Amino acid sequence: MVALMAREPMPELTWGAATDGNVPYAFHPDDTDTLVGFEKDIVDAIARRIGRQPKAIRNDWDGLVPGVQAGTYDIAIDGIELTEERAREVDFSIPYFKCYEQIVVRRGGPRPESLAAMSGLRVGTLGQTLALELLERSPGVEAVRYDQELQAYNDLAAGRIDAVLLDVPIAKYYAGPDPRLELIGQPIGEIRYAIALRKGSALKAPIDAALKAMVADGELRRILSKWDLWGPAQASLHGQPPEPIGTPDGYLDYVSRVRASVPWTEKLSRYFSPEALSLLGKGAGLTLALSLSAMALAVALGLVLALARVYGPTPVSWLAATWIEVIRGTPLLIQTLFLYYGLPNIGIQLPPFVAGVLALGVNYAAYEAENYRSGLRGVPRGQLEAALALGLTQRQALRHVIVPQALRVCLPTMTNDFISLLKDSSLVSMITLLELTGSYQRLATQYYDYFLLGLLVALIYLLLGLPFVRLARQLERNLDGDKAAR
Repeated sequence: MVALMAREPMPELTWGAATDGNVPYAFHPDDTDTLVGFEKDIVDAIARRIGRQPKAIRNDWDGLVPGVQAGTYDIAIDGIELTEERAREVDFSIPYFKCYEQIVVRRGGPRPESLAAMSGLRVGTLGQTLALELLERSPGVEAVRYDQELQAYNDLAAGRIDAVLLDVPIAKYYAGPDPRLELIGQPIGEIRYAIALRKGSALKAPIDAALKAMVADGELRRILSKWDLWGPAQASLHGQPPEPIGTPDGYLDYVSRVRASVPWTEKLSRYFSPEALSLLGKGAGLTLALSLSAMALAVALGLVLALARVYGPTPVSWLAATWIEVIRGTPLLIQTLFLYYGLPNIGIQLPPFVAGVLALGVNYAAYEAENYRSGLRGVPRGQLEAALALGLTQRQALRHVIVPQALRVCLPTMTNDFISLLKDSSLVSMITLLELTGSYQRLATQYYDYFLLGLLVALIYLLLGLPFVRLARQLERNLDGDKAAR
């Protein structure tokens, strides 16, 4: 009898990419979790060759390299330019793509065909790119930094900026199909994309070997040809013929989607499709769970800080006051990035949800503490003295007499803080979490519509906050009623 051996699960190859928009690197062609793109195809091919199962992890562009360093994923691949500065922080594979910067202008607007000709103009680009460095070094050029490619090209079409300078694959896909925009000028600079890995990663050697094999057997050439990205630059990088293989099906499919004229009624039907509603529903659920957890932490920690500041011994009061001022005096975004990307440097690695709850909760606790301090100061001193005279300890007096009255006064402010926290939860998109705002950005860049979808997402935020506003008002009425009855 032959024993059936259970096959061991294939190890994962986790890879980080900013998949909100991100055409043609790795993007969602529709409102499902399906990913396509030339870098997605490259990762799939590498994973197959080294015996791993690829798993994509979404992250913000600015957090891709820090995510590699923090161990959030094994590799990052997202048009990451191979530079000496980055090579000091992470290891890189051999380059798999070579390109240049492309100038895009508005038809009928200024036509700068070189960096020198951009003097006196406002030029859009993305952060942490060679294009931004070139613009900042060019005299008289005002570099305008964007977080999303689509935002830059939309501003160019609307006349808010005079030109956009970005990598040629981005220009080809975002600006090429748009009749309002035009690609002009000669190639600027030279860019090489490579895969980022943690320093000393054991994956570097097999990934390099896989890329070399893909070049040798023509698979890399076929992938880039599919996305209409194979040409003389790639041929010179890899020592291959300059002619592409087959038809650029990936590019043609993308262009057909972009150029299709879609009436607003059909756009609305897209956003109310089961897939889109599921994506927005998951984002709203994560936003609500994150906000409730963070607010619970903020209320508890804020109360402790307020009591320590008002009734604690002098050293404790001073420490509480210092903590509050430090937290209030530093941006929430910095605190979030520090908890998620900074703590791994000292051996503390927090899951994204935990880091988000801690960042929001600790930040808002400082503001809650000041609200509660005001409420505690508002309770007449005689109330505490009377409670102590009746035989209560100070702890009992605070718990049963002072704190309930202070919280009643602070309730409206607490409600306002929760609504603010609900909106500030959008910052967790910087640490791989796809909450409601992240879902909005993904769908908006996917369907090129920030207007109708923005109204829908704003309504969802409003619906999330309204029940808590009504609950707070009901509590206020009940408390006022109890007070009147007494």
